[in-house]
Amino acid sequence: MVRLTILGGGGFRVPLVYRALLDDHEEGRVTDVVLHDVDAARLDAIARVLAEQAAGVPDAPAVRVTTDLDEALRGTDFVFSAIRVGGLEGRAADERVALAEGVLGQETVGAGGIAYGLRTVPVAVDIARRVARLAPDAWVINFTNPAGLVTEAMSRHLGDRVIGICDSPVGLGRRVARLLGVDPARAWIDYVGLNHLGWLRSLRVDGRDELPRLLADRELLGSFEEGKLFGPDWLRSLGAVPNEYLHYYYFNREAVAAYQRAERTRGAFLRDQQAQFYDAVRDPGVPAFKAWDATRAEREATYMAASRAAAGAGERAPEDLESGGYEQVALALMRAISHDERSTLILNVRNRTTLAALDADAVVEVPCLVDSDGAHPVSVSPLTGHELGLVCAVKAVEREVLAAVEARSRAAAVRAFALHPLVDSVTVAHRLTTSYQEAHPTLAYLR
Repeated sequence: MVRLTILGGGGFRVPLVYRALLDDHEEGRVTDVVLHDVDAARLDAIARVLAEQAAGVPDAPAVRVTTDLDEALRGTDFVFSAIRVGGLEGRAADERVALAEGVLGQETVGAGGIAYGLRTVPVAVDIARRVARLAPDAWVINFTNPAGLVTEAMSRHLGDRVIGICDSPVGLGRRVARLLGVDPARAWIDYVGLNHLGWLRSLRVDGRDELPRLLADRELLGSFEEGKLFGPDWLRSLGAVPNEYLHYYYFNREAVAAYQRAERTRGAFLRDQQAQFYDAVRDPGVPAFKAWDATRAEREATYMAASRAAAGAGERAPEDLESGGYEQVALALMRAISHDERSTLILNVRNRTTLAALDADAVVEVPCLVDSDGAHPVSVSPLTGHELGLVCAVKAVEREVLAAVEARSRAAAVRAFALHPLVDSVTVAHRLTTSYQEAHPTLAYLR
């Protein structure tokens, strides 16, 4: 028996994870799933979706729900953490406060990401301590945003037994491989950086780098998601393909303007959309899975809509709406660890000696070899001066967030805001800190 505990088990994306589990019929697969959430109504709604997903699947993993965190963790084999402290209302507030100051409002990047980290890290640290006490042999797979920052906070208590995952590098590598006519499973993807701050710098098949072929073809380069977001000329200038979230850095002014023009921020849209879903499935006569799937399709189609509008990128390509993202990464990671099957995945792990400019404990997002002993970052070519500067600047901000939480220090929080490349004034940093404390009572610990 292999047990998986999902924290944030009432979250909207949980059925994606369960669908991946339903498709896994290998020996040693997950047989029991425990959903934990602080919101019992959301738990019941997602449990209904999962029950409908499992209908007709004879070996479907058993599912139980609980609002007791210790009960959920005790004796588990894997913990999948996908919590959202403050809910989508908190995300909407993060975006609103930042935009009022004329800076980016986004849940993982810039001021919004810092605010999210300040209220999430204390909860994540408490979870890590409980896992260490109640399930010391468990592996924690962290998807909670900001994923790199939260993984680093948890690693201070769990060491290498916490591994962060993200679907952005997976999607990027898959899109580039598809454009080049390459099977992603055969390609070695050189992707390096921090979570939501990385670059695909080569894609090798049988030792040959195929990326120059893409960069040389302007029409092909402009035909996919990142080419539309950044423009072929900028990708050629970089000599790499950035993670889509770097649009917020390279085109910050345009992104902020697009967010300010939008009828609703992304967080407000998702808050309202998901509220309708959860309200609807309270009616036992409503098909829960059908309602969830329709809501999911709309969510995927509108992903990064403001950035695409700012870039004139148009609608997302149908192939980019396919599932197979973070839930497949999570399943591959669990299988590699539990079966001792060596696999290569792009993950958020402690740096060790991978990037010389960062210390050993800094969590980075890089290719890793995974086996029963966990994830081991591989050697990568050095970052360029531009890449290194941005990575070091943002890592310094993450460290200030961790210092603020540990010391309960408002001054450290102000430093985190002020030092971020997307916040242009210390005065604004002070105002952001004050406004976020007013918006989020849980930040009263900062003094």
